[in-house]
Amino acid sequence: MKYLAYGANMDEAIMYSRCRDAVLLDTGVMPDYRLMFKGEEPNAYATIEPWKGYSVPYVLWEISNDDLLALDRFEGYPTHYLRYWGDVEFDGKSVEVIYYAKPDELPIGQPMTHYVEVLQAAYERFGFDMNILDEALRFSNEDYQRRFKRRFKQ
Repeated sequence: MKYLAYGANMDEAIMYSRCRDAVLLDTGVMPDYRLMFKGEEPNAYATIEPWKGYSVPYVLWEISNDDLLALDRFEGYPTHYLRYWGDVEFDGKSVEVIYYAKPDELPIGQPMTHYVEVLQAAYERFGFDMNILDEALRFSNEDYQRRFKRRFKQ
C-alpha cells in the first residue's frame, strides 16, 4: 500500500527506523490541502487539512501491512492521529494513499525546534518550497491564530 508522508516521516532515516519494509517511491505536492501544526505546545506536530488554494509537499512510500501497524502505533492512531485515504498522481495515474492527520478539535500550536529542523532538512533534500513550511509555522502561531479567528467571527 502507499503512504503519504508530509511530516517527520519524509526523513528517510526516521521512516526506515519505523517501517522496515518501506520503499521511497516519489515526491509530490497535494493541492488544496494546508500544512499546519496542532497539539499542546511544545508538542505540536504537523497535520494537514483540506483548504482551497494551498498545497502540501509529500514523500510517497510503499509500505507493508506490518509497516502500517507500526505507523498506527507510532502515530497514536486513532487518538492522536486519524487515518485517512486519498488519491495522488503517481506514475501517470491516480493511486490511493493512506495518510494521517490530527483530529479537528485539537488546538493549533508551535512544534519543537528539533522537529522543525527535521522538516526543513526534508524540504531541502527534496527541493520543496520552504515558503510552505514557513507559512505553516506562522499560521500555527497562537497569536496569529487568535487574530485569524477574530477576523472571521465578525
